[in-house]
Amino acid sequence: MRLVTDSHDGQPDRTRKVARFVDLLRAADRRPGLVRSARVVRRLVPGDRDLGDALSTTAGHPSDRVARLLAEAKAEQPSAMRELGLAAVQVWQAVAQGRESDTGETTIVFTDLVGFSSWALDAGDARALELLRAVSTASEATIARHRGRVVKGLGDGLMAAFADPAAAVEAAYETCGAVSAIDLDGYRPQLRAGLHTGRPRRVGRDYFGVDVNIAARIMDAAGGGEVLITGDVLANLDRDRFTVRRRRKFRAKGAPTDLEVFAVVPRYGSEGPPWS
Repeated sequence: MRLVTDSHDGQPDRTRKVARFVDLLRAADRRPGLVRSARVVRRLVPGDRDLGDALSTTAGHPSDRVARLLAEAKAEQPSAMRELGLAAVQVWQAVAQGRESDTGETTIVFTDLVGFSSWALDAGDARALELLRAVSTASEATIARHRGRVVKGLGDGLMAAFADPAAAVEAAYETCGAVSAIDLDGYRPQLRAGLHTGRPRRVGRDYFGVDVNIAARIMDAAGGGEVLITGDVLANLDRDRFTVRRRRKFRAKGAPTDLEVFAVVPRYGSEGPPWS
């Protein structure tokens, strides 16, 4: 006697077919030849070929999070799809970033709130977060207006990258001014900035190397509302557009002993700086 099954009775057969198809995809995904081909694709496309490691995803941008998820998905097993997925994110980042400059030089900017930790102890977490949000909004808007890119937030400061050193200086100075205009129950925060132009190593959306460390050390030496730059930044500026004063006997741990450092202020027309 022949039995007729309904759609529910046929469900196990369909499930087994789907399972077999998935098994075939998994086997193909791990096939050494396909994995090697996918890795070749990653070497050929633009962007960071090491995308997905811990250093390349520290900036926390959406593409960084996608890359980290892809890299960590069954990382112990070879996978052509994982390699192709990382290649796609690699191109995504490369297109979004472009080259920081035609010469390969990048101006790194670090900012920091002076005395924030001491103030926050008395102000409390709620007020501290309110201030940090206001500072972040003012900083990011100014940096974007000068065609810079925020690389990452650093608690009470940030790191940014610029292709144009002059734009970086103007953005840093105007950011300090915009932050000083914030009034939180009578408290007026003071931001400081340090800049250095060089050829830092780009890893994902972040930067590493001596040039980055120099910019950070320069920032540490600045006072509230002050913008300090190295001679490498100054060499790329039109001196008629800036007032420059040399910081003599500059010494900073982790910075070259012969490093020249200058305090700089952009010269504005009759309209004054943007926050005036």
